[in-house]
Amino acid sequence: MGAVLITGQAYAQSSATIKVASYFAEEHPQNVAIREKFKPYVESHSDMKVKIYPNSSLGDERQYTNGVRTGSIEMAISGMGLQTADPRIGFPEWPFLFENYDQAQSMLNGPVGEKIDPAFRKLGVEPLAWTANGFRVFSSNRRIASMEDFQGFKLRMPNLKLYVRVGQALGANVQTMGMSEVYPALEQGVVDGQDNPLATLYRSGWYEVQSNVLESRHMFSPNVYLMNKRFYDNLSEQDQKVIQEASHQAMEMEWQLMRDSAEDIKQKLKAAGLEVTEPGQQFHDQMVSAMQPIYDDFEQQYDWANEWLEMVRNQTES
Repeated sequence: MGAVLITGQAYAQSSATIKVASYFAEEHPQNVAIREKFKPYVESHSDMKVKIYPNSSLGDERQYTNGVRTGSIEMAISGMGLQTADPRIGFPEWPFLFENYDQAQSMLNGPVGEKIDPAFRKLGVEPLAWTANGFRVFSSNRRIASMEDFQGFKLRMPNLKLYVRVGQALGANVQTMGMSEVYPALEQGVVDGQDNPLATLYRSGWYEVQSNVLESRHMFSPNVYLMNKRFYDNLSEQDQKVIQEASHQAMEMEWQLMRDSAEDIKQKLKAAGLEVTEPGQQFHDQMVSAMQPIYDDFEQQYDWANEWLEMVRNQTES
């Protein structure tokens, strides 16, 4: 049985319920892994209970991540939104940083994650495991096959400075909005397209109001299981081990689901009538080159940037 230490005394935590919030659809690999691995392991190895809140039902990402920081929510599947408080948290999303899932998983649940995890703890949350949202692509209401096609393109991006800069560097007219606003904005033509991994595009149903996909893979979006640090620190050592093992099992399942689902989802999008375009080498290189000013600024601004980039490059070459 877990215990919480309060004023030097141990109180049984048999009735503790861990609320897990996310913006993902219920059948997205993120929620599937929490439901099939994290929840049953925790509930069978401790007295704690797990309740899952998908689809932004506890608020948008900013709201529920703040809830985890304050303790009103015990746990969340969070993106890198806290980079607004510490730019190191946004490093994994730097454009064209990772080449494939294996590299991203080994770096995030390895040297890159180890560099970033202390930044999370300073913000009042305990990082339990790094998971995959996936490589981001552009969906659109018309074909994008060149840099010129981004000109005048109304692109929805998350309300994060890095994302806005990436979209603007490509030449798009960037508009920021929350996840819950995306479908009606696409449907009504408020924006022409958006960027997200294929799984999010499909599971959220946005493909219903889009006609094209550009497999740009311009950014890799990770997620991280975050738990309120005070809640985690006050668990017994045994219950902490249960949380760690449950997180590890869910993490491994989620990465595999993302790998396995990518091609399947692409075929489903094609079957639904969407045209999927893979950029040619020249177009790809032009998109990469457009990101260079962003990298130049970051390397001048952050004294850790060169070291971290070299760490990723060395792993890529090895």
